Amino acid sequence: MGIMKFFKNVGKEMKKVTWPKEKELTSYTVTVITTVIFFVIFFALIDSGITQLIRLIVE
Repeated sequence: MGIMKFFKNVGKEMKKVTWPKEKELTSYTVTVITTVIFFVIFFALIDSGITQLIRLIVE
C-alpha cells in the first residue's frame, strides 16, 4: 500500500469522526482535570506517609 493511499484513507476516516460539542468537551476537560488533581493529592499523601514511616524506622 502506497503512502498516498494511506493518507487518502486517513482523510476518509477523519470525515467519519464525530467531534464533541463545546459542552461535552468542557465536561470531559473538567473530569480529566479533577481526576488528575485527585491522583496528585492521593499520591502526595501516600508518598508523605511512606516518607514519615521510613524516617521513624531509620531514626
